[in-house]
Amino acid sequence: MNSVVGPGDPGSDGFHDAVDSGAATWSPPPSPGWGQLHPQGVGSLRRGVAYPSAIVTVMGELVERVDEQDRVIGVVDRAEAIGKKWLHRIATTVCRDPDGRILVHRRPENDSRFPGQYNWLVGGAAEVGESYEEAAARELAEELGVFGTPRFLFKFLCRGEISPYWLGVHEVVVTGALVPDPAEITWHGWFDEGELLEAAGRGTFVSDGAEALRRHLAARTPRASAAPPAGGAAASA
Repeated sequence: MNSVVGPGDPGSDGFHDAVDSGAATWSPPPSPGWGQLHPQGVGSLRRGVAYPSAIVTVMGELVERVDEQDRVIGVVDRAEAIGKKWLHRIATTVCRDPDGRILVHRRPENDSRFPGQYNWLVGGAAEVGESYEEAAARELAEELGVFGTPRFLFKFLCRGEISPYWLGVHEVVVTGALVPDPAEITWHGWFDEGELLEAAGRGTFVSDGAEALRRHLAARTPRASAAPPAGGAAASA
């Protein structure tokens, strides 16, 4: 069982902090530098490493393009991947409370994807070089203020209402108060499985979650017990 405390500072992302402050400058990446290449010749673009600002500005949100077997074939802008229906990776987490209820949340009205709709999955696109588990943990911290390592359950090729993608589904047991990011979550509540199934059948529920919900309920395993550490919200696999 993995446990972590929150809310708190999970660490500094130096390059992105510098961009936010307008102080980012280009300097050679750490060893092995440009020799550590992506299969398509793009340098390693893991978070926290400063690469030329032109790449970040022009490319926007970078994701790995993958094939039908979820093998990486390149690095692309996420907006381009969605527009051209290229497969990429999305990592999500099912959050349960100690009583087994599942977190449901509402997306902002001004969101570019599924505005104002409800969802039971918390997550987003995996960044370049991230595993599904790493991406799920990062999204959990960013959107809910919970820090931990979600347990990987399964992945599948989701054809999607907007664009196809590989969807990785994880699970955690959350204790303590959540700290939702209002830019991502405008409301949240805890549903038992009957309430969740009823909500998922409504038109206000994110359509891409339907197959994931079916697969999750079919493949679920007994939940791990969890005890909150002192200091805030926690997650355990």
